[in-house]
Parts: sequence; structure tokens; C-alpha cells
Amino acid sequence: MKKNEKGITVVALMITIILLLILAGITIYTGKDSIQKANLEGLKTNMLLIQTKAREYVENASFDLGIDPQNATDEMKTKAKNELTGEDKGTLVTSDDSIVDALLNIGIKQEDIDNEKVFKLTTENLEKMGIHDVTSDSEDGWYVIVYNIDDTTAEIYHTIGYQGKHSLTEIEQIEL
Repeated sequence: MKKNEKGITVVALMITIILLLILAGITIYTGKDSIQKANLEGLKTNMLLIQTKAREYVENASFDLGIDPQNATDEMKTKAKNELTGEDKGTLVTSDDSIVDALLNIGIKQEDIDNEKVFKLTTENLEKMGIHDVTSDSEDGWYVIVYNIDDTTAEIYHTIGYQGKHSLTEIEQIEL
């Protein structure tokens, strides 16, 4: 008698299904990791673009104060302050703004808010800075700049951040 071989056995079918499930699991894990990396890199890139523009502003403000900022005239101080304000440079955060509690929770100091060093950026501000397709609002998280004219730095924060990190300095240290 001749054996009739028409199709696959149940064992071969089970092995095929198990292999497909393993491959699907690996693909999902790798895809999730790739999405996390892309989100982190996107946030870093946006923050670096903002920081580049903010450094330009703070360097101009520092230049306006002159060589000896301690002896700057009122006119020089006003000119320096104007370098950090304007339509494209964000909104000054004051102690009575609704965003203050969120900023204090992510590490921005009350002293910096009181000393008028903290600016909240809207999506429109970012577009005027030349940074397009980046959203900054209460839903997607605010981008915030903390200026320090004394050492010509600008630290960038994001209210949502990434894995509990909110400043560009912290986010740059994350490794995936």
C-alpha cells in the first residue's frame, strides 16, 4: 500500500505557529524600542534647536551689558532685557502664572521666576524662532527657557519631558 501524503501534519503546523509568534514578539519589542528612541531623539532635537536660538538671544543680551555687567547703566540693562523679550522669544513667567507649580515640580527654581529669567514658549513663538512642526502647549507639554545672562547660558525644559527628566542637560544623558 502506498501512503497518502496530502498536507502538513499537526506538529508541523504547531512549530510554524510557534515560530511566527516568536518572530512577532521580537518584532514588537524591537519596534517599541525604536519608537522610544525616536521619541527621545525628537525631543532632544527640538530642545537643541530651541537652545541654539536662545543662546543667540542671551549672548546678545550679555553683550549689551558690556564688559562689566555690575557697572552697566540702566540703558544697557534695558537693552539687554529687550534682547530676551519679544514675540518670538516667549512669554515671561511670573509668580502668579498657572504654570508655576508645574515648573517648580520639574526643577525650575522660584528664584529664577522671581528674577525674570523664565520664559514659556508657545507653538507660535517657536515658529517665529524658525522652528516649525513643534508643538508647545498644555496638552503636549510646554517648552520653557531659563536664561542666565551672567554666564550666557540658556537651559531648556519640557514640562512633560522623558522618563522623569525635563531639562535638556538631563535628557542628553539618557541612554537607550
